[in-house]
Amino acid sequence: MGSMSVWHWILVLAVGLLLFGGRGKISDLMGDFAKGIKSFKKGLSEDEKAEAEAVKSDPKTIDHQPAPAATPSGTPVASGAPADTTRKVG
Repeated sequence: MGSMSVWHWILVLAVGLLLFGGRGKISDLMGDFAKGIKSFKKGLSEDEKAEAEAVKSDPKTIDHQPAPAATPSGTPVASGAPADTTRKVG
């Protein structure tokens, strides 16, 4: 138990060959990872630029004034004055 078994050494060598074997698999992998990070940062900066341009442009507003409300008698009420909505039943 104190020493490593044959199977342990085979597993360690297989992992080592997988990681470090071939033509620079690790460097290719890290290069692809760096490209991914750079494109992610570029995408974030493009989004921030688009949002900043949208804020800089003058927003178009639509002025809306409600139509004068009619009282129960049918006469329009001036804007700003509340309409009488109570009815007398009787």
